Amino acid sequence: MKSITQENVISTYRFYAPIYDRLFGAILEPGRRALSGAVCSLRPGSILEMGVGTGLTLGRYPSTANVTGIDISPEMLELARHRVAQMPDRHIRLQAMDAEALDFPDGSFDCVTLPYVLSVTPNPDRLIAEARRVCRKDGTIVILNHFSGSRFWWLLERLVRPMADRVGFRSDFSYDEQIVARGWQVASVQPVNFLGLSKLVTIRNV
Repeated sequence: MKSITQENVISTYRFYAPIYDRLFGAILEPGRRALSGAVCSLRPGSILEMGVGTGLTLGRYPSTANVTGIDISPEMLELARHRVAQMPDRHIRLQAMDAEALDFPDGSFDCVTLPYVLSVTPNPDRLIAEARRVCRKDGTIVILNHFSGSRFWWLLERLVRPMADRVGFRSDFSYDEQIVARGWQVASVQPVNFLGLSKLVTIRNV
């Protein structure tokens, strides 16, 4: 799997920030809609979104939930803050934080969401460990991500593979290695986005 450093992530999303919503907004919107729908059906009291980006999903979480969004990119967070300012009736806080080293106690959240972040973090194992740690026992972790191996996307995956550190994500990201092999309880898997570009994976934190 192609390596990505924290510096790669910060510099890449400094570039993406001004154009992110136009570049990735509409094309990845079905997945975000499916993720927020899954979370709303759970009615969690508290939610952590790891890799909140520009905050495109924040307004779709349950209005009664206490929502925390973290991101390592100052530029992306600044855009998310502008978005949150338009939702004064919501309980949303944003923090600059490394998702691989969270500053929250164990079991802090009913639900942890990872929208399009698992394949862009330098160390997916650390991020998953932190997600499981801060999610309460029997809580829910919802992962929205691209996983390699689709016959529709193999050419694009092959082209992007050598440029992971420059484009900001890995295209060679195995569902079997990153989800199945972890031995946790997968509640559901749903293909989302155009031609199944991504998967929405709901996991019970047991």
